[in-house]
Amino acid sequence: MSYVDGFLAAVPTANKEAYREHARAAAEIFKEHGAISLVECWGDDVPEGKINSLHTAVLRKPDESVVFSWTIWPDKATRDAGWQKIMDDPRMQSDVNPMPFDGSRMIFGGFEMIMSA
Repeated sequence: MSYVDGFLAAVPTANKEAYREHARAAAEIFKEHGAISLVECWGDDVPEGKINSLHTAVLRKPDESVVFSWTIWPDKATRDAGWQKIMDDPRMQSDVNPMPFDGSRMIFGGFEMIMSA
């Protein structure tokens, strides 16, 4: 079954188009290195929780929006090999494709897909 990388970030709302362009450029590179698909979602109905929420998870500031995204890979082995190639790809270096947000507050992880309907 497929493997999924999930991401959650706080992006300055003013950087929405810059983020879209950054994601578009990265998607091409990810797909070249084995990803099946990438999805980027801009939060527009993200309630704040009383104890925890997506907002607090990424330490969102008032002028930021929550972004939720995921990448689907054929399997974990392809993902592991792909990530190494992506990190080595000169097009992913910060001087070529800078992140239009604070990457230190991004949350991410790899997930074994156990069900898809």
